[in-house]
Amino acid sequence: MEKILCLDNLMLAYTKAFRGKQHREEVIRYSEDIWQKLDELRDGLSEGTFEIGRYHYFWITDPKLRKICAASFDERVMHHAVMNVCHDIFERQLIETTYATRKGKGQYKALERAFKAMRHFRFVAKCDFRKYFDSVCHQTLKNSLARIIKDADVLLLMYKIIDSYETEKGRGLPIGNLTSQYFANFYLSGMDHYVKEVLKVKKYVRYMDDFLVFGMNKCEVRRTVEAIDEYAKENLELTLKPVVYNNVLQGTSFLGYRLYPHKIMLNGRSKKRFVQKYMVYNKLLSEGLWSETNYQRHIIPLMAFVEKSNAKGLEKNCASVL
Repeated sequence: MEKILCLDNLMLAYTKAFRGKQHREEVIRYSEDIWQKLDELRDGLSEGTFEIGRYHYFWITDPKLRKICAASFDERVMHHAVMNVCHDIFERQLIETTYATRKGKGQYKALERAFKAMRHFRFVAKCDFRKYFDSVCHQTLKNSLARIIKDADVLLLMYKIIDSYETEKGRGLPIGNLTSQYFANFYLSGMDHYVKEVLKVKKYVRYMDDFLVFGMNKCEVRRTVEAIDEYAKENLELTLKPVVYNNVLQGTSFLGYRLYPHKIMLNGRSKKRFVQKYMVYNKLLSEGLWSETNYQRHIIPLMAFVEKSNAKGLEKNCASVL
């Protein structure tokens, strides 16, 4: 907790929370009196009086309908302050082939690892959990955190963050919180170790709750997934969605793409989303509703997503319509 409350750490947390939000009224007000605000945050955390759970809710479709939970700006600073210090503790719990919320990892690294595996195995199972963030059990998560966090004040703060939101009694993490990303990724770390160390699965790639299991034999892959499903039900109170088993030559969906042994394509929903966003972004720019800077901030990650696939011609097709 002493490291979290260090003024240098709080200023770093503010800098991270500030990125991309500098034009919002709430952020402007906070920034105008930054030293006073950081002192108040430090005092509130030190005394245990800092209020958690002042959320603003909204819905997005990306591609599924999701309820996003936006914390107040001072809470965002607090989340960054906690994870600046605790990142390495969470990192030590994770196996090599899990890719969310990790430095040097991420979505595209997971995609590359899965693409490589498609060329070395015959069968693949595509798995994810039903309503994952909504289903995380608070008590199970708290028990797991207590095994790795030994500072009682930090642990209590994490418990307050967890208890500030629920979809039903004792369940759920808010999509949108930085801490939720860490908690949700860590929640499955025990399952990761079970897969690699008990089941001895040779190739397994996970990004948050989306994961692929590879094998040379379909029955072997199916038995592995059934064991994972049983583990998740008994230890995490989670249920898998219907699993898709494929020969790698048929391809498999993963993180918005369709992977084959020798090519990566956008899946159907990703193509549709790309076309819609590309058209909207260019329309906003041409009508003067977006500045060039704002346009670039949105279009660059969109194009990076396409460039990972064999669908680069989509941009030309969209441009011809504009």
